[in-house]
Amino acid sequence: MAGESRDVLLAIVIGAQGLKGDVRVKAFTHAPAALAGYRSLHDRQGRHFTVTGARASKAGEAVLSIAELTDRGAAESLHGVELFISRAALPETAKDEYYHADLIGLRAEDSEGRGLGTVQAIHNYGAGDVIEIARVDGDSILLPFTRETVPVIEIDKSRIVVAVPEDVETGEHGNVE
Repeated sequence: MAGESRDVLLAIVIGAQGLKGDVRVKAFTHAPAALAGYRSLHDRQGRHFTVTGARASKAGEAVLSIAELTDRGAAESLHGVELFISRAALPETAKDEYYHADLIGLRAEDSEGRGLGTVQAIHNYGAGDVIEIARVDGDSILLPFTRETVPVIEIDKSRIVVAVPEDVETGEHGNVE
C-alpha cells in the first residue's frame, strides 16, 4: 500500500526485431520511446536489462535495444517477459495523477465508509480505464474509473471511495443483451 516498495510494469516483450537483439515491446507508458530514459529494467526473476535505446513503432509499441541481448535468438527468448522498474525510480505524480501500482491493494469503500473490497486492477479495453474491485465474497466488480465513480482517492489512507451504482449495492446483476 502507501509507502510500500513496488515494481511497476512498464512493458512486455512481444517479439524480436531484426538480427542484432532488439525487441519489440507493448509499452504501458504515455510515450513508448521514453522507455530509454529508465535505462535499467528487470523481470520477475530478477534479471536486469540495460536499455541503450528505444524508438517508437506502432501505436503503444516501441523497439528497445538492450545491452545484454546481442542476437535475434536472445531477443526471441524474451518473448512474453514483463519488464518492470522500481516504483521509487519513477517521478512523483502531480495532484490527481496516480500510477496504477499505487492504487492496487487500496480499500474500496462506499460514501458511508462501508467496505466494498480491494482494488485488484485497472484495465483499459479501449474505451477508457476500468477499475476492478475484488469483493470479500470472491466476486469482483468492474466500474468505469472516472471522477464520478471514484470521487475520492486517498493513497495516504490506503483507500478509495466509490459511488456505487444501485444494482451493485443491492447485489442485482442484470444481463445486457
